[in-house]
Amino acid sequence: MVMFLFLVIALAVVVAAVTLAVVSGGDSGPLPDAAAERVRDALPPDRPVARGDVERLRFPLVARGYRMAEVDDALGRLGAELAERDARIADLESALAGARSAAAHQHVAMDKPTGEEHR
Repeated sequence: MVMFLFLVIALAVVVAAVTLAVVSGGDSGPLPDAAAERVRDALPPDRPVARGDVERLRFPLVARGYRMAEVDDALGRLGAELAERDARIADLESALAGARSAAAHQHVAMDKPTGEEHR
């Protein structure tokens, strides 16, 4: 019985100490809100994204994984840049094919003998 009484008194002392610490807040008052963690090495806004930028990209962890808005923004940016690069590559390949066709046509026209040279 003495042991039970000792445990109850010890529990009351601990609860009182915790309550006083929480209510009084110590010298600094309540804890300030933590600043939201953001992407440290974000994608560069002033130039196209390079491979190293994507490799350095790390999203801060939150309670349920990652911040969806930050991941969506990064994926949207990467998707837009990839689409832009694909369009640019298609334009360059089309221009190259046209230049090769024109050069081949010009080369064939230069190789054909004229009527006077043939006689």
